Amino acid sequence: MGDMTDTADMVGRHDGVLARITGFDDGRTAYYAVMQNGRTTRLTFPRQEVFDVGDVLLIGTDFYTKVPADVWPVKPRVGVVRRALDDCVVIETSDGLELLEGEYPANIMPGNTVEFTDLFGIERVLWPTAIRPGESDHDDDIKQYRIMPGDDPSLTFASFGGYERVVARAQELIETQLGNSEQMRAIGAKPIKGVIFTGAPGTGKTHLARIIANVADAQFYLVSGPTIVSKYVGDSEETLRMIFAAAQADKRAIIFFDEIDSIASSRDNDTNGVGKRLVAQLLTLMDGFASKGNVVVVAATNRIEDVDPALLRPGRFDWQIPFPMPSEHDRLRILEVQERALTTEGVLPLADVAARTEGWSGAEVCAIWTEAALVAAKDKRGAIRASDLMTAFERVERRPELRQRME
Repeated sequence: MGDMTDTADMVGRHDGVLARITGFDDGRTAYYAVMQNGRTTRLTFPRQEVFDVGDVLLIGTDFYTKVPADVWPVKPRVGVVRRALDDCVVIETSDGLELLEGEYPANIMPGNTVEFTDLFGIERVLWPTAIRPGESDHDDDIKQYRIMPGDDPSLTFASFGGYERVVARAQELIETQLGNSEQMRAIGAKPIKGVIFTGAPGTGKTHLARIIANVADAQFYLVSGPTIVSKYVGDSEETLRMIFAAAQADKRAIIFFDEIDSIASSRDNDTNGVGKRLVAQLLTLMDGFASKGNVVVVAATNRIEDVDPALLRPGRFDWQIPFPMPSEHDRLRILEVQERALTTEGVLPLADVAARTEGWSGAEVCAIWTEAALVAAKDKRGAIRASDLMTAFERVERRPELRQRME
């Protein structure tokens, strides 16, 4: 193994490089190590050796020897524990939130100030302050973005009228990504990190994203331009890092960016630098988070041409799912789905309304029911009639925004 009594002299005599063991195969037939330049390597030895994670080796062309760990000290960092899960902790440092995976001491609690390293994890508690029940922790900072699964039991695929091909694609996302993630990893398939919905306003993009999260029993984070953009430099990027770290700590999570073109538009068109920083941060987060199959980033836009092209490359938003304007069949299904939640009487002319709403979005078709309910309520009736539906159709048809778009 070599003389370890005089490390400085030994390093001077041998022209080698330092490597720190980070893992090993079963039986320790091969080891994995990181070099001082940051590169990783796989090491095998002519005879079976027993090294542990953290051991430092001096390696040359024809020799190797274990040296004291202080030859290459690991500089610890300090942070505050924000969340402690079964297999990971979320730690807040001066650089933002970080996800530290693996085992950690059982006494670790949110609020603890800890010393940790990327290699060895949490090594000791520097300050034992913990978050007491009822007190505010880092979750308060992101509660405006979090929507708990199961809050609305009506959010099912059955409540999404029409668009059968789009719904089938969404169901595939749940089954292959969030449902069978272990099988995906077992066959070596890379998880899908991102899906982007494209289409005109009112075609149901946000509604379907909520349904996906609810059906998959996933934590849902809703992010939109007005809520994420801050006048303070760095705040928006910090919020993005915070949301991604929290989502990775959840069992299942969907991060949904509504109108992503408003916060991730092409950097070529940005003049004040805010958009460039947000896009750069989003690219870093999507490239950097190690998806275990439990997080999917979903975005919606009605201006796909304005989204920065770098986000649309494979490995980021892998799927693009278009939402066209609803066909007559889709509009009929939308009307039928809405009818199930309302009190009606008699036979309603749904097929006739569906045929007369060519070019209408799903939201505009749904608006007919709202107007019909207002007509019935004004007459002090408890059910919607066919005449109410036709009056409502005429009201929505006369709306200036609809008339202008249809001209």
